[in-house]
Amino acid sequence: MNLSGLKFSKMHGLGNDYVVINEFNEEIIPENEKSRFSIDICKRGFSIGADGVIFVCPAIDNGEIKFRIFNADGSEAEMCGNGIRCFSKYVYDNNIIKKDKINVETLGGLKKVEITVDEKNKNLSKFFKVNMGLSTFKTSEIPMIASVDEFLDEVLIVNDEEIAMTTVSVGNPHAVIFTENTNFSDLSSVNLDIYGPAIENHEAFPHRINVHFVEIISKNEIKVITWERGAGFTYACGTGATSCVLSGFKLGILDNNVLVHLPGGDLEIEIYEKNDRLGAFMKGDAELVFNGEIV
Repeated sequence: MNLSGLKFSKMHGLGNDYVVINEFNEEIIPENEKSRFSIDICKRGFSIGADGVIFVCPAIDNGEIKFRIFNADGSEAEMCGNGIRCFSKYVYDNNIIKKDKINVETLGGLKKVEITVDEKNKNLSKFFKVNMGLSTFKTSEIPMIASVDEFLDEVLIVNDEEIAMTTVSVGNPHAVIFTENTNFSDLSSVNLDIYGPAIENHEAFPHRINVHFVEIISKNEIKVITWERGAGFTYACGTGATSCVLSGFKLGILDNNVLVHLPGGDLEIEIYEKNDRLGAFMKGDAELVFNGEIV
Protein backbone atom coordinates (compact mmCIF):
# COMPACT_ATOMS: atom_id res chain seq x y z
CA MET A 1 0.00 0.00 0.00
CA ASN A 2 1.37 3.40 -1.01
CA LEU A 3 1.10 5.72 2.01
CA SER A 4 2.79 8.71 0.39
CA GLY A 5 0.88 11.89 1.20
CA LEU A 6 -1.05 10.34 4.09
CA LYS A 7 -1.86 13.01 6.67
CA PHE A 8 -2.16 12.05 10.33
CA SER A 9 -2.04 13.41 13.86
CA LYS A 10 -0.05 11.94 16.73
CA MET A 11 -1.94 12.31 20.03
CA HIS A 12 -1.81 10.95 23.54
CA GLY A 13 -3.94 10.62 26.63
CA LEU A 14 -1.67 10.32 29.69
CA GLY A 15 1.08 8.79 27.54
CA ASN A 16 -1.24 6.28 25.86
CA ASP A 17 -0.41 7.35 22.29
CA TYR A 18 -2.23 7.05 18.99
CA VAL A 19 -2.00 7.81 15.30
CA VAL A 20 -5.27 9.51 14.26
CA ILE A 21 -6.56 9.23 10.68
CA ASN A 22 -9.49 11.34 9.46
CA GLU A 23 -11.92 9.24 7.42
CA PHE A 24 -14.98 11.35 8.17
CA ASN A 25 -15.47 12.39 4.54
CA GLU A 26 -13.79 9.49 2.73
CA GLU A 27 -12.11 6.18 3.42
CA ILE A 28 -8.33 6.60 3.43
CA ILE A 29 -7.17 3.12 4.44
CA PRO A 30 -9.15 0.31 2.74
CA GLU A 31 -11.10 -1.82 5.22
CA ASN A 32 -9.20 -5.01 4.42
CA GLU A 33 -5.87 -3.22 5.00
CA LYS A 34 -6.63 -1.43 8.28
CA SER A 35 -5.27 -4.23 10.44
CA ARG A 36 -1.97 -4.56 8.56
CA PHE A 37 -1.66 -0.77 8.37
CA SER A 38 -2.05 -0.52 12.15
CA ILE A 39 0.62 -3.15 12.79
CA ASP A 40 3.09 -1.40 10.49
CA ILE A 41 2.44 2.20 11.55
CA CYS A 42 2.54 1.41 15.29
CA LYS A 43 5.94 -0.30 15.17
CA ARG A 44 8.21 1.83 17.33
CA GLY A 45 11.69 2.49 15.97
CA PHE A 46 10.60 1.55 12.44
CA SER A 47 7.59 3.79 11.82
CA ILE A 48 5.59 6.51 13.59
CA GLY A 49 5.10 4.26 16.61
CA ALA A 50 2.00 4.15 18.81
CA ASP A 51 -0.20 2.03 21.04
CA GLY A 52 -2.91 2.07 18.39
CA VAL A 53 -4.57 3.76 15.42
CA ILE A 54 -7.79 5.78 15.70
CA PHE A 55 -10.05 6.29 12.70
CA VAL A 56 -12.51 9.22 12.65
CA CYS A 57 -15.54 7.89 10.76
CA PRO A 58 -19.05 9.04 9.88
CA ALA A 59 -21.89 7.83 12.09
CA ILE A 60 -23.89 4.87 10.84
CA ASP A 61 -26.39 4.46 13.68
CA ASN A 62 -27.67 6.86 16.36
CA GLY A 63 -24.57 8.93 17.03
CA GLU A 64 -23.07 12.02 15.40
CA ILE A 65 -19.71 10.45 14.57
CA LYS A 66 -18.00 7.07 14.88
CA PHE A 67 -14.85 6.09 16.78
CA ARG A 68 -12.81 3.10 15.63
CA ILE A 69 -9.55 1.95 17.19
CA PHE A 70 -7.06 -0.71 16.18
CA ASN A 71 -4.41 -1.99 18.57
CA ALA A 72 -0.72 -2.24 17.73
CA ASP A 73 -1.20 -5.95 16.99
CA GLY A 74 -3.83 -5.16 14.34
CA SER A 75 -6.86 -6.22 16.36
CA GLU A 76 -9.84 -3.86 16.54
CA ALA A 77 -10.95 -2.93 20.07
CA GLU A 78 -14.50 -2.17 21.15
CA MET A 79 -13.61 0.96 23.08
CA CYS A 80 -10.68 2.90 24.59
CA GLY A 81 -11.02 5.56 27.27
CA ASN A 82 -7.82 7.46 26.52
CA GLY A 83 -8.44 7.02 22.81
CA ILE A 84 -11.92 8.51 22.88
CA ARG A 85 -10.59 11.63 24.62
CA CYS A 86 -7.96 12.03 21.88
CA PHE A 87 -10.66 11.37 19.29
CA SER A 88 -12.93 14.03 20.82
CA LYS A 89 -10.12 16.58 20.89
CA TYR A 90 -9.31 15.87 17.23
CA VAL A 91 -12.96 16.20 16.20
CA TYR A 92 -13.45 19.48 18.08
CA ASP A 93 -10.12 21.14 17.28
CA ASN A 94 -10.39 20.31 13.56
CA ASN A 95 -13.95 21.67 13.31
CA ILE A 96 -15.47 18.33 12.35
CA ILE A 97 -18.07 18.77 15.10
CA LYS A 98 -17.73 22.02 17.04
CA LYS A 99 -20.01 21.27 20.00
CA ASP A 100 -19.42 20.96 23.73
CA LYS A 101 -21.41 17.72 23.82
CA ILE A 102 -21.12 14.95 21.23
CA ASN A 103 -22.55 11.46 20.89
CA VAL A 104 -19.90 9.03 19.70
CA GLU A 105 -20.58 5.60 18.26
CA THR A 106 -18.16 2.84 19.30
CA LEU A 107 -18.18 -0.93 19.02
CA GLY A 108 -18.77 -0.84 22.79
CA GLY A 109 -21.92 1.27 22.45
CA LEU A 110 -22.80 4.96 22.29
CA LYS A 111 -20.59 7.22 24.42
CA LYS A 112 -21.52 10.77 25.40
CA VAL A 113 -18.62 13.21 25.70
CA GLU A 114 -18.68 16.65 27.35
CA ILE A 115 -15.91 18.98 26.17
CA THR A 116 -14.35 21.87 28.09
CA VAL A 117 -12.45 24.40 25.99
CA ASP A 118 -8.99 25.77 26.68
CA GLU A 119 -9.35 29.09 28.50
CA LYS A 120 -6.31 30.48 26.64
CA ASN A 121 -7.68 29.49 23.22
CA LYS A 122 -11.38 28.76 23.03
CA ASN A 123 -10.99 27.22 19.56
CA LEU A 124 -9.18 24.31 21.21
CA SER A 125 -10.50 21.67 23.60
CA LYS A 126 -8.75 20.81 26.83
CA PHE A 127 -10.72 18.59 29.22
CA PHE A 128 -13.15 15.75 28.59
CA LYS A 129 -15.86 14.07 30.63
CA VAL A 130 -16.97 10.80 29.08
CA ASN A 131 -20.06 8.89 30.10
CA MET A 132 -18.62 5.40 29.85
CA GLY A 133 -22.10 3.89 30.01
CA LEU A 134 -23.31 0.98 32.09
CA SER A 135 -20.98 -1.85 33.01
CA THR A 136 -21.65 -5.55 33.28
CA PHE A 137 -20.10 -8.06 35.66
CA LYS A 138 -21.87 -11.03 34.07
CA THR A 139 -19.27 -13.53 32.89
CA SER A 140 -21.37 -14.44 29.85
CA GLU A 141 -21.25 -10.83 28.64
CA ILE A 142 -17.55 -10.09 29.29
CA PRO A 143 -17.10 -12.85 27.93
CA MET A 144 -15.45 -15.25 30.39
CA ILE A 145 -15.67 -19.00 30.67
CA ALA A 146 -16.55 -19.56 34.32
CA SER A 147 -18.91 -21.55 36.54
CA VAL A 148 -20.23 -18.42 38.28
CA ASP A 149 -22.55 -15.69 37.02
CA GLU A 150 -20.22 -12.91 38.26
CA PHE A 151 -16.48 -13.31 38.88
CA LEU A 152 -16.08 -11.08 41.94
CA ASP A 153 -12.83 -11.49 43.85
CA GLU A 154 -12.71 -15.08 42.65
CA VAL A 155 -9.58 -17.15 42.16
CA LEU A 156 -8.17 -17.91 38.71
CA ILE A 157 -5.23 -20.28 38.29
CA VAL A 158 -2.50 -18.46 36.37
CA ASN A 159 0.81 -20.22 35.75
CA ASP A 160 -0.08 -22.68 38.55
CA GLU A 161 -0.66 -19.76 40.92
CA GLU A 162 -3.94 -18.70 42.53
CA ILE A 163 -4.77 -15.06 41.76
CA ALA A 164 -7.95 -13.39 43.05
CA MET A 165 -9.51 -11.03 40.52
CA THR A 166 -12.73 -9.35 39.46
CA THR A 167 -13.83 -9.25 35.84
CA VAL A 168 -16.00 -6.54 34.28
CA SER A 169 -16.87 -5.07 30.89
CA VAL A 170 -17.37 -1.39 30.06
CA GLY A 171 -17.76 -2.17 26.38
CA ASN A 172 -14.45 -4.04 26.46
CA PRO A 173 -13.27 -6.72 28.94
CA HIS A 174 -11.12 -6.17 32.02
CA ALA A 175 -9.55 -8.26 34.77
CA VAL A 176 -8.88 -6.28 37.96
CA ILE A 177 -6.49 -7.54 40.64
CA PHE A 178 -6.26 -5.71 43.97
CA THR A 179 -2.82 -6.33 45.51
CA GLU A 180 -4.39 -6.47 48.99
CA ASN A 181 -6.10 -9.73 47.98
CA THR A 182 -2.98 -11.40 46.56
CA ASN A 183 0.57 -12.35 47.44
CA PHE A 184 1.78 -9.05 45.96
CA SER A 185 2.75 -6.53 48.62
CA ASP A 186 2.32 -3.57 46.27
CA LEU A 187 2.59 -2.69 42.57
CA SER A 188 6.40 -2.74 42.62
CA SER A 189 6.28 -6.47 43.37
CA VAL A 190 4.19 -7.26 40.25
CA ASN A 191 6.10 -8.60 37.25
CA LEU A 192 3.74 -7.24 34.62
CA ASP A 193 5.68 -8.82 31.74
CA ILE A 194 4.91 -12.25 33.21
CA TYR A 195 1.42 -11.87 34.65
CA GLY A 196 0.09 -9.47 32.00
CA PRO A 197 0.25 -11.75 28.94
CA ALA A 198 -0.53 -14.86 31.02
CA ILE A 199 -3.88 -13.39 32.12
CA GLU A 200 -4.59 -11.59 28.82
CA ASN A 201 -4.33 -14.85 26.89
CA HIS A 202 -5.79 -17.16 29.55
CA GLU A 203 -8.16 -19.80 28.21
CA ALA A 204 -10.94 -18.37 30.40
CA PHE A 205 -11.08 -15.30 28.13
CA PRO A 206 -12.04 -16.26 24.56
CA HIS A 207 -11.62 -12.66 23.33
CA ARG A 208 -8.57 -12.05 25.55
CA ILE A 209 -8.73 -9.40 28.27
CA ASN A 210 -7.13 -6.19 29.59
CA VAL A 211 -5.26 -6.69 32.87
CA HIS A 212 -4.91 -4.23 35.76
CA PHE A 213 -3.16 -4.43 39.11
CA VAL A 214 -4.45 -2.00 41.74
CA GLU A 215 -2.91 -0.68 44.95
CA ILE A 216 -5.41 1.06 47.23
CA ILE A 217 -4.17 4.26 48.90
CA SER A 218 -7.58 5.12 50.36
CA LYS A 219 -11.24 4.60 49.45
CA ASN A 220 -10.93 7.67 47.20
CA GLU A 221 -7.47 7.10 45.71
CA ILE A 222 -5.71 4.23 43.95
CA LYS A 223 -2.63 3.44 41.88
CA VAL A 224 -2.93 1.25 38.77
CA ILE A 225 -0.60 -0.46 36.31
CA THR A 226 -1.95 -1.95 33.09
CA TRP A 227 -1.24 -4.67 30.57
CA GLU A 228 -3.45 -3.72 27.65
CA ARG A 229 -4.93 -6.35 25.35
CA GLY A 230 -3.15 -6.16 22.02
CA ALA A 231 -0.67 -3.50 23.16
CA GLY A 232 1.14 -4.73 26.29
CA PHE A 233 2.25 -2.26 28.95
CA THR A 234 0.72 1.19 28.49
CA TYR A 235 1.16 4.35 30.54
CA ALA A 236 -2.59 4.63 31.04
CA CYS A 237 -5.88 2.97 30.19
CA GLY A 238 -9.10 4.96 30.55
CA THR A 239 -11.50 2.02 30.37
CA GLY A 240 -9.13 0.20 32.72
CA ALA A 241 -9.15 2.98 35.31
CA THR A 242 -12.94 3.00 35.05
CA SER A 243 -13.11 -0.78 35.50
CA CYS A 244 -10.83 -0.69 38.54
CA VAL A 245 -13.06 1.83 40.32
CA LEU A 246 -16.23 -0.01 39.28
CA SER A 247 -14.78 -3.24 40.66
CA GLY A 248 -13.68 -1.63 43.92
CA PHE A 249 -17.08 0.00 44.37
CA LYS A 250 -18.85 -3.29 43.63
CA LEU A 251 -16.69 -5.04 46.24
CA GLY A 252 -17.31 -2.26 48.79
CA ILE A 253 -13.66 -1.26 49.09
CA LEU A 254 -13.81 2.02 47.12
CA ASP A 255 -16.15 5.04 47.20
CA ASN A 256 -17.99 6.39 44.15
CA ASN A 257 -15.49 9.22 43.47
CA VAL A 258 -11.91 8.04 43.04
CA LEU A 259 -8.66 9.64 41.84
CA VAL A 260 -6.70 7.11 39.78
CA HIS A 261 -2.92 7.45 39.52
CA LEU A 262 -1.47 5.85 36.38
CA PRO A 263 2.17 5.89 35.18
CA GLY A 264 1.19 8.56 32.61
CA GLY A 265 -0.91 10.78 34.88
CA ASP A 266 -4.23 10.96 36.70
CA LEU A 267 -7.88 10.34 35.87
CA GLU A 268 -11.00 11.04 37.90
CA ILE A 269 -13.70 8.35 37.93
CA GLU A 270 -17.22 8.92 39.24
CA ILE A 271 -19.60 5.99 39.69
CA TYR A 272 -23.38 6.23 39.28
CA GLU A 273 -26.20 3.70 39.56
CA LYS A 274 -28.95 3.26 36.99
CA ASN A 275 -31.51 0.46 36.63
CA ASP A 276 -29.67 -1.63 39.24
CA ARG A 277 -26.46 -1.40 37.23
CA LEU A 278 -23.26 0.58 37.72
CA GLY A 279 -22.07 3.20 35.25
CA ALA A 280 -19.21 5.68 35.33
CA PHE A 281 -17.96 9.05 34.18
CA MET A 282 -14.29 9.38 33.25
CA LYS A 283 -12.64 12.80 33.45
CA GLY A 284 -9.27 13.69 31.94
CA ASP A 285 -7.38 15.56 29.23
CA ALA A 286 -5.79 14.74 25.87
CA GLU A 287 -2.91 16.28 23.95
CA LEU A 288 -1.89 16.80 20.34
CA VAL A 289 1.78 15.86 19.95
CA PHE A 290 2.20 16.80 16.28
CA ASN A 291 0.57 16.71 12.86
CA GLY A 292 2.42 14.93 10.09
CA GLU A 293 2.42 13.65 6.54
CA ILE A 294 4.08 10.53 5.18
CA VAL A 295 6.41 11.34 2.28
